Amino acid sequence: MEKGSVAICFVHHAISGLLARGLDPEPVLRSAGIAPALLAVPQARVSTASYSDLWMAVAGTLDDEFFGQDSRSMKCGSFAMLCHAVAGSRTFAQALERVARYFGLLLDDIGIRLERHGDQAALVLTAPSAAQGRLPGVFAQETMLIMLQGLMSWLLHRRVPILLASFAYPEPPYGAEYRVMYSRQTAFGQPATALVFDAGLLDQPVRQDERSLKSFLRDAPHNVVVKYSDRSSVAARVRRQLRNQRPDLWPTFEALALSLNLSASSLRRR
Repeated sequence: MEKGSVAICFVHHAISGLLARGLDPEPVLRSAGIAPALLAVPQARVSTASYSDLWMAVAGTLDDEFFGQDSRSMKCGSFAMLCHAVAGSRTFAQALERVARYFGLLLDDIGIRLERHGDQAALVLTAPSAAQGRLPGVFAQETMLIMLQGLMSWLLHRRVPILLASFAYPEPPYGAEYRVMYSRQTAFGQPATALVFDAGLLDQPVRQDERSLKSFLRDAPHNVVVKYSDRSSVAARVRRQLRNQRPDLWPTFEALALSLNLSASSLRRR
């Protein structure tokens, strides 16, 4: 959500890679504007902006954009190169196949497979090197799904509705967060962790290129944490304009349309 927040449990997860390496997380937390004392407050939440800054700070400290959750580091700059690799794809399906192959090069313990079954498709997490097909830890899976959702929505220039988010582990104590993070429809204790979506989207053209990629990367990982939002869209422009004024000073619909260089009928449709 654009004005959302992140539960403190995810801050604990984010700094776990630092602690595992004997590094003091306090300077990293403070650099992201997060008071270390909040770690002791189970109900605490931090802003999405602070969590995004934390992601960048942890990545910079570890030289790992995957929070140290894989046996191979996802070195800083890897996500940007992934985006460059998929921006020129012709279709959504081709882009997702490239995403899966690229993560296969970046990480050892967690992979992705694109499946299609009738009118539904799914990005399924796999365990390429794990014994008996067991996936890595819960936070590694959570992080991968967040990254995949951000990429999916950016590629199609709109948020991609997730019909079902399934998880190959029991519901965690903070499972209610998943219904905001991934989908209102969740299922736990499933054979695989996966994001299920409308298969009809696979044939859609990719709506991004090298030029639009610069804007996306400039806002990453914030636009990944909050799900993709197009800051240049009409809806985003309307929100920004109305937020900057008291409600009693809001323009008429016709005046708002004029300020956006649109006719009233065009704005109504959009």
